Formats: sequence, C-alpha cells, structure tokens
Amino acid sequence: MSTQDASGAVGNVTVNGTKLWDDILETARFGGTPKGGIRRLALTEEDRQVRAWFVRACEALGCTVSHDSMGNQFARRPGMENTLPPITMGSHLDTQPTGGKFDGIVGVLGGLAVLRTLHETGRETRHPIELINWTNEEGSRFAPAMLSSGVFAGVFTEQEALDTKDREGVRFGDALEGIGYRGAEACGAHPVAAYFELHIEQGPILEVEHKTIGIVTGVQGMRWYEVTLRGQDAHAGSTPMRLRADALVTAARMIDAVQTIALAHGPDSVGTVGLIENRPNSRNVIPGEVFFTVDFRDPDDRIVQKMEEAFYAQASDLAEKAGLTVEIERVWDTPAVQFDPECIGSVARAADTLGYPAQRIVSGAGHDATYMAQVAPTAMIFVPCAGGLSHNEEESAEPDDVTAGANVLLRAVLETDSRL
Repeated sequence: MSTQDASGAVGNVTVNGTKLWDDILETARFGGTPKGGIRRLALTEEDRQVRAWFVRACEALGCTVSHDSMGNQFARRPGMENTLPPITMGSHLDTQPTGGKFDGIVGVLGGLAVLRTLHETGRETRHPIELINWTNEEGSRFAPAMLSSGVFAGVFTEQEALDTKDREGVRFGDALEGIGYRGAEACGAHPVAAYFELHIEQGPILEVEHKTIGIVTGVQGMRWYEVTLRGQDAHAGSTPMRLRADALVTAARMIDAVQTIALAHGPDSVGTVGLIENRPNSRNVIPGEVFFTVDFRDPDDRIVQKMEEAFYAQASDLAEKAGLTVEIERVWDTPAVQFDPECIGSVARAADTLGYPAQRIVSGAGHDATYMAQVAPTAMIFVPCAGGLSHNEEESAEPDDVTAGANVLLRAVLETDSRL
C-alpha cells in the first residue's frame, strides 16, 4: 500500500502507539521518583542520561544527531533535497523538580514515533525532517523558562544565558560543559523551514469538552518577577509587635495581592507565587528577608501590563507602610504569540482526516514554540491530560490520546513538506 496519496500527503500510515508508550515508560527511568514522576532538571546527570538515550534511539532509525552551543539536540533524517531547510518537530526532556512523564516528553517521543514511522515505511520526504530536544525549557533550575530556544530565536544573548546561575550558584555554561553538551554550532545558526510541537494541554479544557486534539492557535503573554523584601530579623519573644519589621507578614500581604490582581483583571488572567524563601527561617526569629517569585499571564498583553502596574504599586505601598524595602526585578517577558495560519491549517486538516474530535485553543503555558514562531512558521498540537494536571508527579495521559497526537503530528509534517 502506498503511503502517499494524490495530494502528496500521507495516506493510511500511522505511528506505532505501543512503541511510543514504551518509550515514555522507558525514559521515565531517568530521574524517576518513588511516586511515579520524574525529577530530571536541566543539565544534571539524569538529563545527560536521557540525552544519551535520545541519541541511541534516533541513530537506530538512521538519523544523525548533533547539538549546538546551548546543548540543543537535533536528530536529522535526510530528505530528497537536502539543501532545503528541515521541517522540524520538538519539545523538551527536562522536567520540574516533581514533574511527570508527559510534559515536554510527549513532544520529543511523539516526534521520535514520526521518525520511526518514516524509517520503517521507507517514506521519502523532500525536506530533511528533524527532531529537536531543547535545553532547559522548564526554567525550574535556570530561569527563565525556554532559555535555549530563546537564544535560538535571538530573544536572549548566548552569553547571558551561559552566565545564568541556579539557586545554588552553578553557572549554566559550566553545567553544560559538565555533561558534555556544549556543541560547536552557534545556537540559532541551524536552519528551520517550519516547526511543530506536540504537548499535553496542561489544562482541563480538552478533557471537559471531550476532545482528543487541541489545535493551538497561539500562546498567552506572560511575565515573571523576582521580589526581595527586607525588614529586620529579631528575637520572636522580646520584640514587641508594634516595633517589628516582619518581612514575612508583608510578603504574605503581597502574595494575597497577586491573587486579588489576577481575579480583578478578567476570566483569562492568572497570577501565581510559586517559590518562596524565608530568611533566616528559624522558629523563634522574626523573618528579616523574604524572596519570592510572581508569574502573571493573560492572552492580552495589555492586561499583563495592567497587572504588572497594579502589583508594583501595591507592593511599594505595602512595603512603605511596614517600614520595609522591596526590590522587584522583571526576569522574563514573553508577549502573546499567534501561530502560523498555514501550519495551524495543517494540524486542523490532519485531525479532521483522522476523525479525531478537535477544537481550537490558546495555550496557557509557555513552550519552545513561543520563540520558534519568531524564527519559522510554527504550530502546536495538544492532547488531553487527566484533570488538567501538570508539573506534578501524578500527571497522566491516555495512550490512545498520545498516539492520536503523534498521528496528527505525522500528517501535519508531511503535508507541510509537500506544501513548502
């Protein structure tokens, strides 16, 4: 049976869902936790191990694998016209400290399933087809998120990324050298004709609406901040309440302000405080310094700006009233993104042809596709995850849904190869 119809698009061929699921379970061993999740922070030994697995798996399918100066990995399957820039797929293999088996991983392993299908069926493409594993997408060790795809897109300079340090003071560049993944190719020099990213939704909409495929039209705008509040640490028993400069109490009021601001700016606005450090963190000492992070998001960049302005004003007012000092640094700003209409159309047609219930959706989370949309025509594919739960060891997705997403990815890539 031919794998190509009259239009040049893929015929009845589909990915091997069983092998795809096996790959998900196998890679979960690298950094696996007792609760069934994964702790695989960027540029750790666990990250090095899964990268080595990625190389072996891709080379077994006849691909060549390289990595650039930010450690991004590229698995290349040749095309009939290898001077053409590649059609690319990708996501990431790093996780949160208490991450699951699917966030990012589905995109890389779904792309691997596409490469396996092309290899096993002997399907030839005009363009080379490449699969990318992006470094440090999560930003949980080295902030901000999507750091290496950001360098690739020119949003960050390579030097500032290499000089970024984690909370332990370890420099990104040193950690990258330490696992042996500092490549010779300059990050961003790699050509790309189009980019597709498969991902779990990380939200509840598809599950609630009983849809198998999310046709992602774009990503909402988001900003991250680091806040340092300073008062005076003192004895908990001998310092009267009226004379205290308690940083934690005022930090609590600021954190409540984040919640209030997000609720006040519309149904799509969200605000989160996800990291707090209290110093000196002793049971009988009044806290003298608190560090915390703030995350504001909305599909409308104007709303994100209004939330920022409201938080700066309220934080300054709260600190002044308490006799404290506050420093707020915006560490990440990624505007809302609209994906390429033609690539979105390829995803929509693939879902329709395969008979998968689908709907258009805006991503609430950031992805490497956010920055890749500045480089090449880009689109994303979502599949449901149980309860919308993500960044959690209990993160879960159904094998049939993951396979469906990979099948849509396969058709979208092949249609784009025929179209460009």
